Amino acid sequence: MTDERMGESLWDALARLPRGSGVVFRHYGLVPAARRALFAKVARVARRRGLLLVRAGAERLGQEDGAHGQKARGLRTWPAHSRREAVAAARAGADAVFISPVFATRSHPGARALGRVRLGLLIRGLPVPVIALGGMDARRAASLQPLGIYGWAAIDAWTRQRSANG
Repeated sequence: MTDERMGESLWDALARLPRGSGVVFRHYGLVPAARRALFAKVARVARRRGLLLVRAGAERLGQEDGAHGQKARGLRTWPAHSRREAVAAARAGADAVFISPVFATRSHPGARALGRVRLGLLIRGLPVPVIALGGMDARRAASLQPLGIYGWAAIDAWTRQRSANG
């Protein structure tokens, strides 16, 4: 996940992602021309590194592999914060669902985190891959593997100092 808080650490985060990972490009606060220009730069890095690039927001931004939170061509990811939303995402044809917030997160201060037990109940039997989001890092993602998550997403985990997160 990207956003304006990342600043220049965006480039280090993209460099650290494992090949085959995905990027959900957000940066909603930018004016349209600046958002498209930044997206183009991120797209070049993503192509070179073998990363999938999905845009959030209604406006097509350029060479993208899909969209987040809406029906579009290509890969379709969807956000969900409840079982009802996750089931609706699957019915809408989502290729993957981002479930959040799993843990407390700076992105949504004060939001009630799901925790492991509620996450497990929420995703049980979903017919679509689940990506855990919210307060995630590699250690927490590993602890959720027994629940059957497909993967994990983060902002802060990829922008912290390398020594703090691997």
